[in-house]
Amino acid sequence: MDWTPTISELSGPRYQRIVEAMEADIAAGRLVRGQQLPTQRALAKALDVDLTTVTRAYTEARRRGIMEARVGQGSFVSETSARRAVDLPHPVAIDLSMNVPPHPLEAQLDERIIAGMEAIRAQSGLTAYLNYQPPGGSAHEREVAARWMRARVPHAHADRLVVFPGTQTILFNLLAHLARPGDIVLTEALTFPGIKAAAARLGIKLVGIAMDDGGILPDALAKACRVHKPKAVYLIPTLHNPTTATLVPERRGAIAKIIGDTGTILIEDDAYGLLDRSASPIANLIPERTYLATTLSKCIAPALRVAYLVTPDSGAQRDMRTYLQATVQMPAPLMVALVTHWIESGIADRIITAIRSEAVGRQQLAQRALKGFQFLAKPAAHHLWLRLPEDRPDVAAHLLRNGLAVVAGDAFTIDWTPPHAARVSLGAARNRSELTEALRILVGALQKPADTRQIV
Repeated sequence: MDWTPTISELSGPRYQRIVEAMEADIAAGRLVRGQQLPTQRALAKALDVDLTTVTRAYTEARRRGIMEARVGQGSFVSETSARRAVDLPHPVAIDLSMNVPPHPLEAQLDERIIAGMEAIRAQSGLTAYLNYQPPGGSAHEREVAARWMRARVPHAHADRLVVFPGTQTILFNLLAHLARPGDIVLTEALTFPGIKAAAARLGIKLVGIAMDDGGILPDALAKACRVHKPKAVYLIPTLHNPTTATLVPERRGAIAKIIGDTGTILIEDDAYGLLDRSASPIANLIPERTYLATTLSKCIAPALRVAYLVTPDSGAQRDMRTYLQATVQMPAPLMVALVTHWIESGIADRIITAIRSEAVGRQQLAQRALKGFQFLAKPAAHHLWLRLPEDRPDVAAHLLRNGLAVVAGDAFTIDWTPPHAARVSLGAARNRSELTEALRILVGALQKPADTRQIV
């Protein structure tokens, strides 16, 4: 038996001690990703405890996401530092509806959060971050972020950067700043539901622009700009949500020229840009006409609530800091301090590299499982855009009845008939074992003949 935990020095019920020892050995590298664990009987014998104690420990370890069971093979250290199981609404068993990053063990998030907080405590004390902070980040926090971003965005400087609590807050504040009720903002025909929600709340009309598999069509955008005289254009040009389309340089150049020629403003949502650093933001072509939003939600973790907005100039930066102060006051100071420490120490890039690698692995798994079906995907994306059979309008409902949640195409449409497609968020699976099961359910639903639909 390769692993025998030391539990005599721990306190609490024996089953909890086994789980805590497992967590400690994973953190220390004594247990590694995918390593097979001893059978329950073998471990019970080695520790001289009841079999039920080990069974309870393994159940708890699975609940915490640090261990996974494979039918016919045994128990293994999880491939990810998976999120704890949450109370999912019935009948959802596997939720692939939220577009979140996976958390591979290589990212070492638990250990790095603890170490980062300890470094902050040692430097200035944690209570220093429990009071009000400057809206939009301190000068130091903005300078660290700007310096980090300049590898992709050369014009990023502290006096043009605002730290926000997530991209959603950026979008709401930008729409409130740039447009008034009844004004028009252009987007891709399929777009992020968050911009739809913000526009609806502010009374701003979104108009969708035609796309193909490569993203928004420049000619259609140019025509819409002439016809509608929009207050702004909102785009996700890299790993588009939901289609994964990434605009080629020629289209980026064409869009930049249209924005400049028509005198409008670009809101560039760069949520996924750090997963594909080969794609240069459109903001680099027209920095004076672009608000560029970069978030850590999709490349590290959404609950950090840290995002950066690079504004066209210092005056716009001051305006957006004022809007931020008026709406949510400031991002959470401790989270900003943690992210700043990670950026300065190089840890942020190491975490992103690990998460990007896991995303690639999950896309490869999906490519194999969905061979023969039509879908759009990119190697480092957290999701794919799956074309559903035209004669099967019930696929999404069928999946839900079988415990699998995905997002149907109507959630992303602006003003036209929803496509018969669904976004499948691969990163939302707690580990690759769960993703494999989800894909099995998905393939089964796609292969189900139309004439066998459930009758109710």
